[in-house]
Amino acid sequence: MGSEMCIRDSVKMDINGTTRVCGLIGNPVAHSISPVIHNRLAGLRGDNLVYATFKVEAGNVAAAVKGAYALDILGLNVTVPHKQAVIDELVDIDELAAAIGAVNTLVRTEGGFKGYNTDILGLDRELSDVGISLEDKCVVIIGAGGAARAIAFLCAGKKASEIYIMNRTLEKAQNIADAVNEYAKKDIAKAAGISECGNFDKKDYIVIQTTSVGLHPHDDETAVTVDEFYENAAAGVDIIYNPYETMFMKLMKKHGKPAYNGLKMLLYQGVAAYELWNDCKISSDMADIIYEDMKKELGISE
Repeated sequence: MGSEMCIRDSVKMDINGTTRVCGLIGNPVAHSISPVIHNRLAGLRGDNLVYATFKVEAGNVAAAVKGAYALDILGLNVTVPHKQAVIDELVDIDELAAAIGAVNTLVRTEGGFKGYNTDILGLDRELSDVGISLEDKCVVIIGAGGAARAIAFLCAGKKASEIYIMNRTLEKAQNIADAVNEYAKKDIAKAAGISECGNFDKKDYIVIQTTSVGLHPHDDETAVTVDEFYENAAAGVDIIYNPYETMFMKLMKKHGKPAYNGLKMLLYQGVAAYELWNDCKISSDMADIIYEDMKKELGISE
């Protein structure tokens, strides 16, 4: 507690002629909590850096990236709907981000920006925090959107034994499974319909819920309602963080299984981006402080 207070008391931010700029491009961006993460980190570390949001309309991504480089911006986060479109504007891209087909972090380099996907780094660190290993585990991913695709690649990289992508539209799930299998060079990913949850014959699997079902104000909804599915799981993560405890999490806990929300994933994807921009390592103490600030900003009380 003493060291935490010391860190908090030392926070000070002055913007001057040498202040570096980072930011977020997307549409919309006004709701973003990213400025809380990055400006707080800069203050805690004493870095001369400020983070702002930039609303970029569809069709203006190329101009935004080119302009950011011309303005000597240090780095950018990218949110919807530009995570795919921004790839064409990069001078380099991380191998895993290229395979996923989505970029959420741009790091300034010679001649332009290099793209990374720190969303998966965020989930990876959250899983590590709560003691969940994916190695040799069966993983069930609910949903087949951009987040599900990135998480499926993470599971493959972390040597999951099997990956099931369950979605209402089977074709979307199959597209992800095919891409993951090509990347992994073996058939570890399979597509399945949500309706198959009731007949799922696996045990002790990790469930990662990636859909928007259950997002506030629809707190009482969940994509999977079958009790047996939760009973046979080992643990679950819902990437939603509002509400703080989703119906998915409640059903997991009802059956005695640990369940976690996506707030730490959001925290750690931001931490990973900050580390890339500044070639630094954020301590666990600092990350914990930011996490509490995020909860305060979102009006979350446990």
